[in-house]
Amino acid sequence: MRQLQGMDASFVALETRNSPMHIGSLLIYNPETAPGGFVRFKDILNFFESRMQLSRTIRQRMVKVPFDLDYPYWIEDPDFDLEYHVRHVALPKPGDWRQLCIQAARIFARPLDLTRPPWEFTIVEGLDNIEGVTKGSYAMVTKVHHAAIDGMSGVDLLEAMHTLEPDAPPPETPDTWQAEKIPSAVELLGRSYVSALANPMKQLEVAAKAAPGIANAIKGLAVKDFKVGADMVAPRCRFNRVISPNRVVEGRSVPLADIKAIRALAPGCKVNDVFLAIVGGAMRKYLLSKDDLPGRTLTAMAPISVRSKDEKGDMGNQVAAMIAPLGTHIEDPAERLAFVHDKTTNSKAMTEAMGARNMTEMSKVSPALFMALGAQLYTRLGLANRVSAPYSTVVTNVPGPPVSIYSSGARLESQMGLLCLTDGLGLGHVVQSYVDEATIAFTACRSLMPDPDFYAQCIEESFEELRDLAKRNETPAEAKKAAPRKGPVKKPAAKKQSAARKAPAKKTAATKAAPKKAAAKKTAAKNSTASKAPQRARKVATKGKSTK
Repeated sequence: MRQLQGMDASFVALETRNSPMHIGSLLIYNPETAPGGFVRFKDILNFFESRMQLSRTIRQRMVKVPFDLDYPYWIEDPDFDLEYHVRHVALPKPGDWRQLCIQAARIFARPLDLTRPPWEFTIVEGLDNIEGVTKGSYAMVTKVHHAAIDGMSGVDLLEAMHTLEPDAPPPETPDTWQAEKIPSAVELLGRSYVSALANPMKQLEVAAKAAPGIANAIKGLAVKDFKVGADMVAPRCRFNRVISPNRVVEGRSVPLADIKAIRALAPGCKVNDVFLAIVGGAMRKYLLSKDDLPGRTLTAMAPISVRSKDEKGDMGNQVAAMIAPLGTHIEDPAERLAFVHDKTTNSKAMTEAMGARNMTEMSKVSPALFMALGAQLYTRLGLANRVSAPYSTVVTNVPGPPVSIYSSGARLESQMGLLCLTDGLGLGHVVQSYVDEATIAFTACRSLMPDPDFYAQCIEESFEELRDLAKRNETPAEAKKAAPRKGPVKKPAAKKQSAARKAPAKKTAATKAAPKKAAAKKTAAKNSTASKAPQRARKVATKGKSTK
């Protein structure tokens, strides 16, 4: 029996019908590497059952303290049922990408049952009409409560449910798991009383540890190691409002080689700066089309992992936050990238001065009752429509495996991150890498973004602008080194209307190309442009469109 920490408990406090606080992924698997080239649902259940001892998250449920007087506890669920958590559905014909995203968005919008281990995996069959996806492939929509995992521990869970070889044997680690008795309300109240007595001492201890960081921050500000400016304060935009319970998801997959090449546009630029600049350009294009772009730059909250190697398998969240201005007020892509790099360097200096770990520790001593009441009042009073949000969106970068991985013998072909939303945060982005490809995906409230396919096009155009600038700045030697190797050819995206000028009319075209295996390379062709357009991660349906 282990108690949740402050940040983990905050995700429980923020849970509402409109704001289910889970994160997850949309994964696509190719079963051609499995025995017989086919994977049954029974095979998936057996595979997961053989590996449950590799993850602490799988069989632990949450127990709340009466009246929210203290943080909840994790216990080993005495009623654990694997078949409740692993579900099985199929798309109706024709089984295209649009239908898959409709199903994924519906699944992801439903809250988890917090009286059970807070996770669900839904296997989705019938993907027979998605271009680029092998017939017989299946998808998996994952949902895990944010109180149980952060981005990095989510990667650990992903690793526990996958192998490096399609025919890898079950782990030799013995399964010594034992169920626990559910504590009574009297026992929980007794624990909360003891915790309340000890909390002032914990607060003093954390304050003592945080004091040097605060002193360093004041010193750094005085000697101008970093600056605190107006560009770190987010202006209001359409995504900083009360959200609905409905979700949309979309994204684009791009070659990691192109992302790394773009870094040359701003000396010292990091990969994460490139992704932030792409998101900034996309949000600029989208809001310009709505005549809703603020004059000041929008900002993103970029989580920073402070998880140590010793905490790799632990549940919960070990993250701090960094505010990153996105440069949405800058039209030129190269200038925007330089602006983002400069501001993230400044934010990192501030975070390092304060101590990212100290920032995380401070959240662990917040009174549980006040946290719960504050979260409920924020939602019930609709304060998101009245007060400014601390940031405009979230951009979280989750590194994935650099090699192909397998589940039940099936090869993982692509993955797209899904993110929880709250009032005041109607749009969030997840960047995930896999082999030599990265996916820039987003989750949005359907009421605040009724046209996710258009925003995905904005992401594509923002990437293309930076990619083309980087190509033009390449030296002949660099261009030769970056020439594509022989391999399967990916079809270029059809020529589209500029997202910055006008939103596209309702589309009647067939579904876009599906994400392909990241290891596949484009071959050079005589009539090719300098680089192919990024591959679509698919179009999600919006309200009112048929799922027929």
